Amino acid sequence: MCAMTTENLKQRVDWPGQGVHQVPYRIYTDPEIYAEEQQRIFRGKIWNFVGLASEVPKTGDYVTRYVGDTPVVMVRSDDKSINVLVNKCCHRGNLVCTKTRGNAKHLTCVYHNWIYDLKGKLTSVAFRRGIGGRGGMPKDFSMEGRGMPCLKVDTYNDLVFASFDNSVEELSSYLGDEMRSNLDRVVGRKMKIIGMHHQYMPNNWKLYMENVRDSYHASLLHMFQAAFGINRLTMDGGIKLSSEGWHHISYSIDKSESGAEDAYKGKNLHAMDHGFEMADPSLIKKWQEFNCGTTLAIQSVYPNFVCQQIYNSLALRLCVPKGPENCELIWWVLGTAADTDEERGIRVTQSNMIGPAGLISMEDGVVGGWVQRATVRDGSSLTVLEMGGRNVEPSKNSRATEVSIRGFWNGWRTLMNV
Repeated sequence: MCAMTTENLKQRVDWPGQGVHQVPYRIYTDPEIYAEEQQRIFRGKIWNFVGLASEVPKTGDYVTRYVGDTPVVMVRSDDKSINVLVNKCCHRGNLVCTKTRGNAKHLTCVYHNWIYDLKGKLTSVAFRRGIGGRGGMPKDFSMEGRGMPCLKVDTYNDLVFASFDNSVEELSSYLGDEMRSNLDRVVGRKMKIIGMHHQYMPNNWKLYMENVRDSYHASLLHMFQAAFGINRLTMDGGIKLSSEGWHHISYSIDKSESGAEDAYKGKNLHAMDHGFEMADPSLIKKWQEFNCGTTLAIQSVYPNFVCQQIYNSLALRLCVPKGPENCELIWWVLGTAADTDEERGIRVTQSNMIGPAGLISMEDGVVGGWVQRATVRDGSSLTVLEMGGRNVEPSKNSRATEVSIRGFWNGWRTLMNV
């Protein structure tokens, strides 16, 4: 149940007008708004990315993750199905699984040894009958209906999604044709996890998800991208949006860049303008992996999942809320089972462009904290999201737009009912 009435929430948010081109800074810092997000968004009628099915290949394999800020366990059960369980003992609320990953015949709470099967059903209570006829649970105590709550689960291309709401629309429909098509292209093969990163950031989770959808900061904030031609706004490309803009894809295509040099000339965006050179050109060595010519595609699935292709660097990201002013970013760096040794090496080398210290992404881990610090006492002030207009429509020939950020807020306002 929501802690606030919709009317009280509307008053607290104080959204300016009916559009999504301005956002009150209060939304990034207010603890009560954050608490409502956990209920209305993460426990609402949406699908939350949890992990890869291949992370739990054997019966009893499990990993611990979060849906919003609720701890969950993704576990492979005896019938080979994948279950996502709330990681909480029904006795005293203790975490049942305290390790990041493992394998178990059953799930046991170490506090008082209450035991659950791999589907979350309570199967044993220590000292239920007492000792020597004394103590124990009441005679009418029943283990039925007491267990680790099980979320609704579905998978797409080995990606595991879960929802607290059993009436949520089918995952295929939630993603939509265009979003599924890009997931098919990037991860619709037998994928292999090359490595993982974890990154803590001192900013609200929504600031990072705005950054993911901000397609025009890349060639300004990330000097490495612009300087070495990895991503420029002069490249062919655009923004694809799902219905009402909840999900997005920002993409560029490797074609001739007419006027590219003129557009960047004099802006001090070239490496040579700052005396930088590429000491190891192998860092951006690539091969044409995709016939479509796409060099970069950043895709977000509402609310906090990202699928990334930068050259041959393939990765997934999950932005986990950690209170109103902090979040954790989990990265899965991927390759494919068909990769040659050389291709795998290129992917590993290119992975230096992403992650907490990545040559491209480290700036993203900083700017959110700067926004958080600069705006914490100005909750009634407003952001400006008018690059490319004020609407929420796909941009077929330009990435100099904030339309996908406006789409994110379209989703936020709908689910929060403000």
